[in-house]
Amino acid sequence: MNKKELTGTYRGYIDCLNRQDWQNLGNFVANDATYNGRTVGLEGYRAMLERDFREIPDLVFHTQLLTSDPPYIASRLNFNVTPRGEFFGLAINGRRVSFSENVFYEFIDGKIAHVWSVIDKAAVEAQL
Repeated sequence: MNKKELTGTYRGYIDCLNRQDWQNLGNFVANDATYNGRTVGLEGYRAMLERDFREIPDLVFHTQLLTSDPPYIASRLNFNVTPRGEFFGLAINGRRVSFSENVFYEFIDGKIAHVWSVIDKAAVEAQL
C-alpha cells in the first residue's frame, strides 16, 4: 500500500468509527489486531469502541495530524467530549473535557494489525 492508499484507508477507518458502522469495521481492522501490545482481535477492538461510544455519547474522532510511512500511520486525534460517570478513573460526570490521543498504527494486508495509543490523561485532570 502506498502513502496515498494508506492515508485514504485510514480516513475511511476514522469515518467508519464516527458513523459507528461496526458492521464494516472488519474492512479496516485485522481479525488478530493488537492494542498496546495486547491481542484483542477484531471483536475485542469493536467491543472497546462500542464501550467508548456508550460512555461518551458525543464522541467524535477529529484528526489533527496525520503522517504515513507505509506500512505505518501516525495520528494525533483531538476530542472535545462529555463522558458519563468516570473516565480514565476520573469523576467527569457529564462535564465537557478536551484531550488528545497520539496513536500509531501498523497495517498488514491493508488492515490495522497493531495499534499503540497514548491518551493525554493529564490534560483531562487539569480541566477538573
